[in-house]
Amino acid sequence: MNRESLREEYGRKLIELGRRDRDLVVLDADLSSSTKTQGFGREFPERFFNMGISEQSMVTTAAGMALNGLKPFVSTFAIFLTRTYEQIRQSVCYNNINVKFIVTHAGITVGEDGATHQMVEDVGLMSGLPNMKVIVPADSIETASVMEYLIEKTKTPYYVRLTREKFPVLNDSDYAFREARNTVLRDGNDLAIFANGSMLGFAMEAAEKLKESAIDAAVINVSSIKPLDRQNVLTYAKKTGHVVTAEEHSIYNGLGSRICEVTAEDYPVPVVRIGMKDTFGKSGKSWELFDYFHMGVNDIVSAGVKAFREEKKYETIS
Repeated sequence: MNRESLREEYGRKLIELGRRDRDLVVLDADLSSSTKTQGFGREFPERFFNMGISEQSMVTTAAGMALNGLKPFVSTFAIFLTRTYEQIRQSVCYNNINVKFIVTHAGITVGEDGATHQMVEDVGLMSGLPNMKVIVPADSIETASVMEYLIEKTKTPYYVRLTREKFPVLNDSDYAFREARNTVLRDGNDLAIFANGSMLGFAMEAAEKLKESAIDAAVINVSSIKPLDRQNVLTYAKKTGHVVTAEEHSIYNGLGSRICEVTAEDYPVPVVRIGMKDTFGKSGKSWELFDYFHMGVNDIVSAGVKAFREEKKYETIS
């Protein structure tokens, strides 16, 4: 299966959008070669701002630009943006202004950089902010579509979570991102696997393996974490009666928590969450870390079998 870099696609798409929209400006915190914003900087030096290792200033500067009609895209590593939480809350979200945060190097796929750089709590942090919307693209095609959507159809804060590694291309070339709309990559009647980002490819592999246990698993891409496609979640909870969630993030306050909120409120079913379990990351090769933290294909298979064997414990809430 073809693998492509989400951050490289982000950098390429920025240049394309910059040629079309003169109000697009890009701010980076001395990491443009890694976040891939440097190409935009070379082509549009007057609209590119390297803010140095001063992320708080970068966010407040972006807020001022947005208040004056520009369209700032702010980039750094996921771990470093979280040190600006107060500025994001007070200057951007409180004013509900048009600043886009596109972070890279999220999750454990930062690899050898280790626990201090492996940000696995950011989706929960950003989802908790009023007016902030959160997107976790699964591949390069979805990344490009998300960028198109942000520049053309939105004027409020967004947080987009990208990774360091290359991942399988799962979407068709004509895919179009839709906010609060899940995408069913594989249908099934026995089990629903809700996944996003890097875990979506693993979920697809796991669904194939689950056939060996006579379990027909659906795989659903939940790239829009906030707002969430509640109707799709409920449709597949009712259709299958058994749910697994898979995310390269803590199981607390991320995708798994959001799915549990919906099912607990409207249609309780067995849910097994795959993700980081109240722990920091660890230095190691990216792909080995998935198995180390029990987040690999076989772990999703085991979770699917466990969820499928559990019976519904409660009646539907009327």
